[in-house]
Amino acid sequence: MAREMQIAEPSKIASLIVSSRLTVAFTGAGISVESGIPDFRSKGGLWERFDPMEYATIQAFRRQPAKVWTMLQDLDALLTRARPNSAHLALADLEAKGLLAGVITQNIDNLHRSAGSQRVIEYHGNAHRFICLDCGRGSARESLDFSHGPPLCGCGGLIKPDVVFFGEPIPPGAQEDAMELAETCSLMLVIGTSAEVAPASYLPHIAKEHGALIVENNLERTGLTRRITDYFLEGPAGRLWPQVINSL
Repeated sequence: MAREMQIAEPSKIASLIVSSRLTVAFTGAGISVESGIPDFRSKGGLWERFDPMEYATIQAFRRQPAKVWTMLQDLDALLTRARPNSAHLALADLEAKGLLAGVITQNIDNLHRSAGSQRVIEYHGNAHRFICLDCGRGSARESLDFSHGPPLCGCGGLIKPDVVFFGEPIPPGAQEDAMELAETCSLMLVIGTSAEVAPASYLPHIAKEHGALIVENNLERTGLTRRITDYFLEGPAGRLWPQVINSL
């Protein structure tokens, strides 16, 4: 039987945020589409051109780093052109107003940080940072030559974006921080994600199990809508979240 769920207007979401004890945002690819980054799984997305099992596993990168680097060059060009949109800015504004405890994001695009958000838990890493697979030393993107790849560390190890490839674990710090927020929040704002990729997909359910209200903002209804969403905000994040801010 379908759950009881309410279609909400931005003004209702604003009132929920104001009355919430602790609010956290949980974001996915949908929040960045309006910044020019297609969902990797959607038409025109990265996985339409690159089979993720060939290009996005850590085993593939170790086995054929030059081949995988061709995909990473495309990804880097896409992400470096992108700029935060009004939804990213709205979440940064909520945090600045003391109304948002933090953002847990599945995105690797750095747009929440660029928008001014201070507490950002990057569940799948950040493609603007680079690390050596052997010694773990970080490298600034500006220090790397992207025309030939993959670059090598001074120790001789392969350098990769500091993102979670398929087959790699979630960084322990991100996992712990995300769990803490999910377990303690009283309101979770799920924005631009259907939460289908584990283990990130568990976080809204954990929040719900610990008594949080779930607000979901997506273009269309998802499995979350049927199972745990309390309030559904339908439409583009970039249009709706400034309206939430204006309703505070």
